[in-house]
Amino acid sequence: MPRIAEVRDAAEPSSEEQRARHVRMLEAAVELATEKELARVQMHEVAKRAGVAIGTLYRYFPSKTHLFVAVMVDQIDRMGAGFKKSAPPGESPQDAVYNVLVRATRGLLRRPALSTAMIQSTSTANVASVPDAGKVDRAFRQIMLDAAGIEHPTEEDLTALRLLVQLWFGVIQSCLNGRVTIPDAESDIRKACDLLLVGLSHR
Repeated sequence: MPRIAEVRDAAEPSSEEQRARHVRMLEAAVELATEKELARVQMHEVAKRAGVAIGTLYRYFPSKTHLFVAVMVDQIDRMGAGFKKSAPPGESPQDAVYNVLVRATRGLLRRPALSTAMIQSTSTANVASVPDAGKVDRAFRQIMLDAAGIEHPTEEDLTALRLLVQLWFGVIQSCLNGRVTIPDAESDIRKACDLLLVGLSHR
C-alpha cells in the first residue's frame, strides 16, 4: 500500500478552504515531528490533529516523505521571508550568505527531531515522484542569491551555491547526529563560504 501511495500524484489546494486544510496538515506534521522521531509519526495522527479525514491527507501527501518534504519547503519559505526583513546592508556576498546559513543552522538545531525528519525525507526523495524535493533546492538557492544581492547569477555562481548547499546539509546532519559541535559547524560553514564563494558575482 505505501508503494502505491508513493507514486500517486499529490493534489494541490485550489480554494481558500483547501489551502486552510493544507496549512493545518503541515502544522500538525510539524507539531508531531517536534515531539518524536520521524519513524514514530503516523499519518493517521497527522490527519487527526489537523482535523481532516485520512483520505484528505493522502490526497495532498501520498506518503510521509511527501509530507515532510512539503514541510521543508514551507519552513524554507518562512526562513526566506524572515531573512529579507532583516538583511543588513553593506555586507560582502560571502558574509551575507554565511550569515544566512548560520541563522538557518541555529533555527534548525532548535528543533532537532523536526529537522532530522525534514532532512531525512528530503535527502531520500526522488524528484520524479516527489516534485517538492526540487522546490527545496530552488527555494534555498534563491534565499542565498537574495542574500548575496545577485539578480542574474552566472553558471559559476549557481554551481558554487549548489555545492555549498550540499555541504551545508551534510554539516547540519553531522550536528544532528552529535558528530560535530555547533561552533565547529559554524566554522566549517565559514570556511566553505570563503572557499566556494570567492568568485561569486558582486552586488
